[in-house]
Amino acid sequence: MSLQEMTLTEAHGLLRDKKASARELTEAVLSRIEAVDGKVGAYITVDKEGALKQADAADARLAKGEAHPLTGLPVGLKDLLCTEGVKTTCASKMLKEFVPTYDATVVTRLKEAGAVFPGKLNMDEFAMGSTSEHSALQDTRNPWDLTRFPGGSSGGSAAAVAADLCLAALGSDTGGSIRQPASHCGIVGMKPTYGRVSRYGLVAFASSLDQIGPMTKTVEDSALMMEAICGHDPKDSTSVPKEVPAFRHLMKEGEDKGLAGMTVGIPAEYWQAEGVDPEVMAAVTKGKEVLESLGARCVPVSLPHTEYAVAAYYVIAPSEASSNLARYDGIRYGMSERGGEDLLSIYKTTRSEGFGDEVKRRIIIGTYALSSGYYDAYYKKASQVRTLILEDFKTAFSACDFIISPAAPTPAGKIGEAEGDPLSMYLSDIFTLSANLAGIPGMSVPCGFTGDGLPVGLQLLGRHFDEATLLKAAWHFERAAGLSGKRPAL
Repeated sequence: MSLQEMTLTEAHGLLRDKKASARELTEAVLSRIEAVDGKVGAYITVDKEGALKQADAADARLAKGEAHPLTGLPVGLKDLLCTEGVKTTCASKMLKEFVPTYDATVVTRLKEAGAVFPGKLNMDEFAMGSTSEHSALQDTRNPWDLTRFPGGSSGGSAAAVAADLCLAALGSDTGGSIRQPASHCGIVGMKPTYGRVSRYGLVAFASSLDQIGPMTKTVEDSALMMEAICGHDPKDSTSVPKEVPAFRHLMKEGEDKGLAGMTVGIPAEYWQAEGVDPEVMAAVTKGKEVLESLGARCVPVSLPHTEYAVAAYYVIAPSEASSNLARYDGIRYGMSERGGEDLLSIYKTTRSEGFGDEVKRRIIIGTYALSSGYYDAYYKKASQVRTLILEDFKTAFSACDFIISPAAPTPAGKIGEAEGDPLSMYLSDIFTLSANLAGIPGMSVPCGFTGDGLPVGLQLLGRHFDEATLLKAAWHFERAAGLSGKRPAL
């Protein structure tokens, strides 16, 4: 096995036992990026010099016996996480040359752990999209089939992990943007509970929905990343002051009992949804059978307001985007196109040139929903539906420990096939966005492949701040399913 093919856990053992150095591991990843990323297009920015400097610092820590489990391990960053001295573009023209003077809290925490950052990863512009085709800077392709998209908006992060262009990555999830691309690329993606991970330094899309989370090769690696990035942050007013559980320990506790005593909710609204690919449903059904073989008991639950989730999300998210992106006016933030005669024309020119079509579409929707005379009819009503969806989950979790469903209704599609059809893209998040509206944790784990060899993900949803249960179930499932070692041939 090549160094870049290792999991975080495997690579940590190698560095700890001095069988390789952090520099050797980083050089292997950088060589892989140079050899393969021309085909995949995962990285917007590669910081070779910075990564090697970090690797040398990690080797010094390792020599002193001060190593954290992430010390010396290359972790990619979605390009909306501020990194001091390194471009943070949000895959947009608007921020194409933006270089932050500070780090996002999650970046600070990974730096303190000694992680190495090879560079910044592609995404849909300002995280608005489900395929990564809405990047203003470049295309990213699915490593399993280069004619297909990797999902989005964290498509660059998912593709990089799947293609061994980093050992793990951070993404962000507003309506499924970690879990859906994780499903499409055959990796593990975790969306923590809203407030579990600090959003300070994340370039905001929809502030009440965005959450940063890990994208990894295995469930154990996801637990390791969660231990590093979680925790209260006074810089983020939405950060919840809760202790960070020992996720890896809790995940393996009572290992010999499997999932005996655990109850799995099967919501009819997800399992009988229209438009789900038969091969996806077949793989997810096999996943359900694996959980049952581990001792879990499946029970029916209901999420009756699911049918309104997409409509509510696509009022709330664009409304918050309209507010958040108002700062990009060419005067205070963003590129400056000062071709107008007055302030209003400068705003108009800057935003016309700096924002892509999908971003403009969502700003217009959001501005309309928030406008005088329409606020009560749209945003207020969507917020009320959001509360009903949250209550649905609370009722369901009174009867089960976690809920399962497909992570995405179809496998990864062909690049360009949904061009000009934004509604089909919006519906691709039908199984994931309710978790963001409710603020609950969710994750996707590989559960099978289609006949064409495309990955399929099983989604697990849990109670607020109960990521430990999801990780435990996913860890047992992963070992029983035996799919985590499969990698695309590039």
